[in-house]
Amino acid sequence: MNAPASISITPVRVADLLAEGERMPVYVHVIDHPDARVLVDTGLTELHPAVADLDPRLRPLGKQDFDLAGIDIVVNTHLHFDHCGGNHLFSGRPIYVQRRELDDARSEDDYTIREWVEAPGVRYVPVDGELELLPGLRLIPAPGHTRGMQVVVVETGGRPVVVGGDVAVWFGELDEPHTEGQLRVRALDPELVWLAHEHEPWRPRTVQGFTPGGVTVRRTGATVARVDIESGGSNSPSS
Repeated sequence: MNAPASISITPVRVADLLAEGERMPVYVHVIDHPDARVLVDTGLTELHPAVADLDPRLRPLGKQDFDLAGIDIVVNTHLHFDHCGGNHLFSGRPIYVQRRELDDARSEDDYTIREWVEAPGVRYVPVDGELELLPGLRLIPAPGHTRGMQVVVVETGGRPVVVGGDVAVWFGELDEPHTEGQLRVRALDPELVWLAHEHEPWRPRTVQGFTPGGVTVRRTGATVARVDIESGGSNSPSS
């Protein structure tokens, strides 16, 4: 499988939560692929008594300068409340989630906010294992944070870039991986891993700077605003 010639990944901050006395950001990620615009996770759009102790401060996608209509595909890395709370904004569009994750979210108590998972108009596409979502874009199971956790792997023509959701909540969990999902991500030898609760993408400790080879990091001040990937490949899978 060849990587597409050009893909960009843009983090969008949609909330902050109180965790162990500190504010923790919540990011979703937009992947601009030649064939479709993909949103990885949807954040949360309203307050709920079940998570009041986390003191959410919201920046909902629907109230930002964000083109909701321009999203073609949604991927839920998992269905915890801060990753699926905006699913209703994309009524009728396909939302890819691992079947095990969907089953757990629908059946287990205190797992998520059930009415957000089952919002009217939400259309899930259950996935069993790995899936080539688009040329150069793969969904890979990464259990650990939840049993049905998945990540998005973006082929670059070199080392891949991963959009990981909560495969790791903080960088140290990828520096010293323990869960099956963390070990699987590290085995990919990724150049970057975007996480839902970190401002910057993770990279291996041994890498002193972002390597060349088509991955360009664009910043707004001190914040990573976008990563552009130029692979020089074609849009078609190899035979």
